[in-house]
Amino acid sequence: MHYYQFNIGDYKSHTEHLSEMEDLTYRRLLDWYYLHETPIPLDLTETARQIRMRSHSDCIASVLQEYFERTDDGWIHHRADKEIAKTGEKSEKASASAKARWNKAKDANALQTQSECNATHNTEHITQDTEHNLSISPPSGEPEEKTGLPKCFHEEVIILYHHHLPTLRKVEIWNETRKGYLRQRWREVALELSATKPITAQDVLNWWAEFFTHIGTSKFLTGRVNSKDGRAFVADLEWILKPSNFAKIVEGKYHGTN
Repeated sequence: MHYYQFNIGDYKSHTEHLSEMEDLTYRRLLDWYYLHETPIPLDLTETARQIRMRSHSDCIASVLQEYFERTDDGWIHHRADKEIAKTGEKSEKASASAKARWNKAKDANALQTQSECNATHNTEHITQDTEHNLSISPPSGEPEEKTGLPKCFHEEVIILYHHHLPTLRKVEIWNETRKGYLRQRWREVALELSATKPITAQDVLNWWAEFFTHIGTSKFLTGRVNSKDGRAFVADLEWILKPSNFAKIVEGKYHGTN
């Protein structure tokens, strides 16, 4: 799963006693569990490596003992298992419902859907606004099949953006300009990751999840700092994907006021 519902109040009531590091550990363990849909490894060293917390094995052990159940196959989380099962049961129905909804919108000339699908059955839904589809799109570059890099998964990146940055502006329109920006940034990330080892699309998506988490720690980008005129700036996905802004975020230049 690349997305799961997060009940802030419920989580808070069950984790108020945790230290900051224990809280971070629990969130990363949950993210890993939902993403892989498999038990967490019994080997603490491997688990620490998987969630990028190699020097915090004590926190990992404590959180696993409190919130997970040890089995022969690894650590399991009963509530997460229910959510994963529920998602699986609803997937076919949701897919059919979504197709019907988009087809109806298309017939009404209100929306346009571009679907389908590669070998992984990824569907990219596009709301096409003719005012935004001008000939000002940035060059999209070479198609993925020519670069040898994993295909750009637009919908999955948008889902990760909404999940990790729920207070930022929602993506309502995904036009050619925005597609071009994401394709370029995806390719840059994929090139960087592939410099040291072979990669898959999942490796690139994992990078984007960490990137959006990084943005969430910036008070400036998330509107928690007022400028001199008393107004707060709040980023959106298109702004984030523009080359200059993207580079500055990666370099941490918007995190100085935290």
